[in-house]
Parts: sequence; C-alpha cells; structure tokens
Amino acid sequence: MIERIPSLLKATPFRPFSVHLADGRKLKVPHPDFAHIPKPGLFFYFHEGDNFGELVSALLITSVEFEPVGQAA
Repeated sequence: MIERIPSLLKATPFRPFSVHLADGRKLKVPHPDFAHIPKPGLFFYFHEGDNFGELVSALLITSVEFEPVGQAA
C-alpha cells in the first residue's frame, strides 16, 4: 500500500486522500505537505491543526481512500 503514496502526493492536480491504519485510525491528507515517505517502510504524517507529526510503520497501512470532492477538510 505504501508504494502508492508517493505518486498520490506528486499527482497534478493533487487529490486529497485518507490512509487507513490497522488500529482503525484514518489519517486525512488534504495537501501533499501533510505526508512524506522519509525512508522505505515509514510514513510520516503531519496532524492538521495539532502542530505535531508521527512516523507510522508502512505495515500498519491497510488502505488508501480518496476523499469525496469538496470534502477535503
């Protein structure tokens, strides 16, 4: 699943998406600046409004879902 994320982040135009994790969390990526793949096997996510980020193991990513048009926030 993680292998799809770099191309989603570089897409023009960018389309907001969510990353679903094995623990049930859903990480919304409203803009390419909210996520990064710092090295293979890791996903960095910046939490909107909370001013912190977290590293997530790629093994925890269960799916990637595009956000409905007009509902990126």
